[in-house]
Amino acid sequence: MLKRILVLDDNQDILDIVHETLTYENFEVKSTGESDNVMPLVEAFEPDLVILDYRVAGQNGGELCRAIKSHPKFNNVPVIIFSAYINHESDLFAYGCDAIIDKPFDLTELVDKVNNLIS
Repeated sequence: MLKRILVLDDNQDILDIVHETLTYENFEVKSTGESDNVMPLVEAFEPDLVILDYRVAGQNGGELCRAIKSHPKFNNVPVIIFSAYINHESDLFAYGCDAIIDKPFDLTELVDKVNNLIS
């Protein structure tokens, strides 16, 4: 069975590239541009890994990460946060994420981090 990845980004171009790249790498990918959809999708899709953009309308990626990590069923699911705020890594790790990917990012770095966390 394919490993499942849930991706949140409000930039449709980034969402499309990440979705296509991870699908090509043989993952089952579900994408959303709406932060309100994340927790219902986590519960329905049961991802093996979640990738969250930090800066989105509504709940930010850090708050969503904290919600996932405090959920009894999903607290062991690795979470990666995308962020353009490279000087705030300690703030982002405080949310409980497992990795941070700085924007703009390299697709090879993305695939490597995903494979390291999901295997």
